[in-house]
Amino acid sequence: MPEMLLKRWQKQEPRLVDAVTKIAERVAGCPPNKKFKNTPPRALLVGGCVRDLMLDLKPKDADVEIFGVTPDEVERLTVELFGKHVDAVGKSFGVLKVFLGDGYEIDVTLPRRESKAGWGHRGFKIASDPGLSLEDAARRRDFTFNAISLDPLTGELIDPFNGQDDLKDRLLRVVDAKHFPEDPLRVYRAVQFAARFNGEIDPASFKLMRKMVERGDLEELSKERVGGEIKKLLLKAPKPSVGFELARELDVIGKYYPELAIMKQTPQEPDWHPEGDVWIHTLMVVDEAAKIIRRDEKIFNEEEKLQLMLGALCHDLGKPSTTAPGEKKGIPRIRSLGHEAAGGIPTQTLLDKWAFGERAEHAAVTIATEHMHPLNFYFMLQRGVITEEQYANTVRKLIRRIQPLNWRVFLAACEADHRGRGFEGLDTDPYEIGKTFAAAVKKHELDIEAKKTLVQGRDILDLAAKLGVDVKPGPQFGELISQIEALRDEGTIKTREEGLEKLKELLGQCE
Repeated sequence: MPEMLLKRWQKQEPRLVDAVTKIAERVAGCPPNKKFKNTPPRALLVGGCVRDLMLDLKPKDADVEIFGVTPDEVERLTVELFGKHVDAVGKSFGVLKVFLGDGYEIDVTLPRRESKAGWGHRGFKIASDPGLSLEDAARRRDFTFNAISLDPLTGELIDPFNGQDDLKDRLLRVVDAKHFPEDPLRVYRAVQFAARFNGEIDPASFKLMRKMVERGDLEELSKERVGGEIKKLLLKAPKPSVGFELARELDVIGKYYPELAIMKQTPQEPDWHPEGDVWIHTLMVVDEAAKIIRRDEKIFNEEEKLQLMLGALCHDLGKPSTTAPGEKKGIPRIRSLGHEAAGGIPTQTLLDKWAFGERAEHAAVTIATEHMHPLNFYFMLQRGVITEEQYANTVRKLIRRIQPLNWRVFLAACEADHRGRGFEGLDTDPYEIGKTFAAAVKKHELDIEAKKTLVQGRDILDLAAKLGVDVKPGPQFGELISQIEALRDEGTIKTREEGLEKLKELLGQCE
């Protein structure tokens, strides 16, 4: 394993490998310090980088822990090697960041002792200890598979807590039950790790985390830190459902996210949702969305991927408040009439707990409140209720309404909703609703048309001058444009020429 890992490491991004090698060689060349007589100078790859190498993944960052060298020496040699690319902002925590470009970076750290001394993630007493043993340094880590170290020069593997076997078994096991609760964020880390690596938590670790949740330990966490782990769960896990279900079993969902918890008690109409309640459906939709962001890797940027995943998670948050028994043609049914409109407020409430920003919130709210429209438009077109031209107009209006959300992101969320149900083959069938929608966008250039009005301010000025009408830029311009756009939305006006004719008529009324 060590020889294989070393070869695997040496095949990673050259900038990363070269930088770590330079650090390790420079540290190895430092004279032994009498203060650390049992710890010779040494630099080791630690944590997630080693774990990812063992899983044959390609890390974009690396943690390098340096033993047997004083903090001042570590800073000096790091700056000498990388100069302006070193960020010392985390120096007080024993961390120097080295930015290598294109998202590749290194954290240069010292072994340290930590003790809980206050509230929140800053409430720690941190003391660097370059003479700490390799085992004691690894003891402060969260899970055994994150407590493995690799010497980048020799390939030696240091695994004091048997993390290799746990990683092989996909088992999340706490390294030290005494220190683990000192940072409650580790519960969220367990959730996203379980989903990313399809793992399970060993019984003792599960019991420990459940107790942390019951005590309210997680209440000290900031929105930003929690949001960071939720983002990893949504974007890095092939099946985020594993993490969300684990969070429910740990009672994280029940205690902190009532917007999600209530979905487990919300039934659905079996004819449309044979999979069961809204919680089950939502997890299926989130997993389908995870497939889509991998399938369409080059179509969506990171921000859009997060928007899509959040939209998938939130799309049916309106169902709990609108679901009720009903009937259709005398047959008992479960109806959720108006669940789209009802989804906006719980989506805002949920996302406020993660601080993802206004654009992410707008995207999720938009998906929650608009996601049924592509299906409805498609059925109306297929049944002859509307013409192809009218269909294109409804699509154009929708694209304009959801801006600045990219219509492709919106449509992908609708596709995930469509596929995330318990019908056999639905996860692979052609998504005709989306194909029809996208075809209309392409044929009529609706993504462009939705962003511009038929007439602009300069048209008003030109026509007003020709007609001798005294109209000045201001609110009146917006009102004139809005009147024309309203007629366009109704289908009364379809072309720019018709818009200009209507503008003449409206300006004539201003004389």
